[in-house]
Amino acid sequence: MQEYLEKFKALSDATRLRIIHLLIEKNTPLCVCEFTDALEVPQYNVSRHLKILKNANLIEENKEGRWVYFGLPKLKDEFTELIMSAIQKIPKDILSKDLEEIDKRLAIRTNGKCLSGVKKEHLLSVHPVKDKIIEEG
Repeated sequence: MQEYLEKFKALSDATRLRIIHLLIEKNTPLCVCEFTDALEVPQYNVSRHLKILKNANLIEENKEGRWVYFGLPKLKDEFTELIMSAIQKIPKDILSKDLEEIDKRLAIRTNGKCLSGVKKEHLLSVHPVKDKIIEEG
């Protein structure tokens, strides 16, 4: 029962639901800086939300050099498949801005990879001490 509760708890937050929605719609792993720019949420918040989704087994991470990409699990149980299907039914217009913004970010990838870090200046200055870390992804 706890496993199911964790999934529902993880999805009870708007930012986490938006993250999952982007992953479903784009069907490609995304890095933290891409989520940060697309959702206009500070990097530390995105990282916290990704950790919760990962702990609920709703996403998985893949490290490539200094970059970490988050995507949907390759193997999903029937319950998770049903959840993903329900999220996919959210009307597109509700989350259209997120989709527009992630399309802009995906357009600047190099060889299919994010190499640019956070691009929106107002998101870089949230934690001046961490700016160097944020810029690196």
